[in-house]
Amino acid sequence: MDISGITAAASGMAQARTADAVQMTMLKKAIDIQAQGAMLLIQSASQVMSNNPPHLGTKLNTFA
Repeated sequence: MDISGITAAASGMAQARTADAVQMTMLKKAIDIQAQGAMLLIQSASQVMSNNPPHLGTKLNTFA
């Protein structure tokens, strides 16, 4: 039985698990940042007020 091969395989698997954990953490952070940005956009869109006079935008004029 080759002990060095087993230890190398175990070390490789541990590194892969660590890399996977880091990637998942970064993915979760990226999703959280995107969610925060989306919430800010939604909040800012709901606060938009029109500067038009009251008589504008109340009727639809059509021409043939």
